[in-house]
Amino acid sequence: MQKALFLEELLENYGEAIVRLAYTYVKDWGKAEDITQEVFLTCYLKLDTYRGEASLKNWIYRIAINRCHDTLRSWSFRNIFVTNVINKFMRSEEASPEFSIVQKEEYRKLRQEILDLPLKYREPFILFYHEELSVKEIGGLLELKISTVKSRLFRARQLLEAKLGPERG
Repeated sequence: MQKALFLEELLENYGEAIVRLAYTYVKDWGKAEDITQEVFLTCYLKLDTYRGEASLKNWIYRIAINRCHDTLRSWSFRNIFVTNVINKFMRSEEASPEFSIVQKEEYRKLRQEILDLPLKYREPFILFYHEELSVKEIGGLLELKISTVKSRLFRARQLLEAKLGPERG
């Protein structure tokens, strides 16, 4: 019974973050939710293999990233046309309707450009800016050197700036 309580605590603490992380890979909310279920099932089944060498958060994120990579490599994922786009809306407090529309459109463009980054740049970018992991933690999760993580973050920022820069004028 203790294992079930621990799983419930993991779901409470990391459930939403894992769904968002999975979405950044597969760009489909339904698939991201399926991956999240698989991640927590794996955590439940493999809890006794957790050695405590890394933080629990890193362990769960590593499982999630591996599962996302498996999904991206799968035949069914590569051969089915994904039509889902980000439909998340941003709430603006005390802003004019015009400003709200412009701001939502800018956020939508930014989110889409981030999701359009090549995976090797998108992964560290989202883990750094959205999940607020350190460069060292990202290096451990993605099994990369710290210098590689830094250069990929730099390159991701360059790519985004090149695509979004002229519009910000």
